Amino acid sequence: MIIFAIDDEALSLEGLTDAITSASPGAEVYAFQSAREALAFAGKKAPDTVFLDIEMRDMSGIEAASGFLKMYPKINIIFTTGYQEYMPDAFRLHASGYITKPITPAKVRTELQNLRHEVAGEGKCSLRFRAFGEFEVFDKDQPVTFDYAKTRELLAFLVDRNGSLCTSGMLMDALWEDSEGTIRHASYLRNLRSDLKRVLREHQAEDILVQRRGLLGIDRTLVSCDYFDYLDGKLSADAFEGEYMNQYSWAECRIALLEDKKERLNKNS
Repeated sequence: MIIFAIDDEALSLEGLTDAITSASPGAEVYAFQSAREALAFAGKKAPDTVFLDIEMRDMSGIEAASGFLKMYPKINIIFTTGYQEYMPDAFRLHASGYITKPITPAKVRTELQNLRHEVAGEGKCSLRFRAFGEFEVFDKDQPVTFDYAKTRELLAFLVDRNGSLCTSGMLMDALWEDSEGTIRHASYLRNLRSDLKRVLREHQAEDILVQRRGLLGIDRTLVSCDYFDYLDGKLSADAFEGEYMNQYSWAECRIALLEDKKERLNKNS
């Protein structure tokens, strides 16, 4: 789960962040003292839940909540405040919850257990793929290392295929541009598949790999990826800046699709 914590008072923000981390140790938590900065960041990183103070200097929590809901109608907004009188305004926005200060892990845990909107992908593994720019893989924000560059490229190609299953021929054509040495490439591909399974197993992410006889793919519902979120309309148009898996020549053909998606998002904004 991706959670934003927003409070313009440093000590209050620290307490809120600590309470969220304690209540949900597996959550990816981002802290902001500025609601405007949080809204800008949300264009690149879609939050599932936002804990939001109501009285802030740069923008009221009610105004900020309206901004988040405009971007992501199914987002969970949980207001945090020391004043009960704001409750009617909060519920007119169909907020998920309302916590009065002081914030405690128990209060946060109660709200997270009773969210208004279901958080998609709670069964996801801890891996996160970044496709915009150079392709990178992270496990809880720590880079995942590969013994072989081709193993990373194999995974990148499976991500690029957006959940579609790939034949061995498709994979060999992408990973090796020359048409010679098919038997040698087939043997090498088997080694890469074994190495990829090893890496995923080490990160408790074996379930993302979909294997059929002669076919290979990934289950895109089990991982987080900026490319997937962009295609699904979960990110703003500006999240894509023209760069996609830069280190791989076969990825260049995908840029036209992403540019078209960006144009459509801009027209609808």
